[in-house]
Amino acid sequence: MSHWILVIAALLGATAVAAGAFGAHALQGVLSSQARGWYDTAATYHMTHALALLGCALASMNSGHAAQTWFNYSAMCMLAGIVLFSGSLYTMAFTGVTKLGAITPIGGMLLIAGWLCLAIGASRISSGLN
Repeated sequence: MSHWILVIAALLGATAVAAGAFGAHALQGVLSSQARGWYDTAATYHMTHALALLGCALASMNSGHAAQTWFNYSAMCMLAGIVLFSGSLYTMAFTGVTKLGAITPIGGMLLIAGWLCLAIGASRISSGLN
C-alpha cells in the first residue's frame, strides 16, 4: 500500500502547485475577497497535507508492521481530509454555496486524526513496538 500512498502524495503535490498557480494568476480579481480566502486556505492545506502524506508513505516503507498500520491509517485520514476540507473550500470559492461549509470541519477532523495516527505510528518505532 505504501507505494500507492507515495503515488497519491506526488499527484496531490502536483495538483496543489497547479491550484496555487491558478489561484495566483487566473483568479486574481475574479473571486470575491471571501472566496479568495477560502481558495487560499484550501490550497495551503492541500499542499501541506500532500507533503504530510508523502511523509506517511516514506515512514510506512521504512517501518515494521505495527507502525506501518498506523502510518497507513494516517494516510487514509489525510487523503479523506484533503478531499473534504480543501474540496469543500474550493467548491465554496467557485460556487458560493456556503452550505458546503458544513463538510469542512469533518475534513479538518480527519486531518487532525491523520496527524494523531502519524504520532502513534512514530511512537511504535521509537518504543520498539513495530
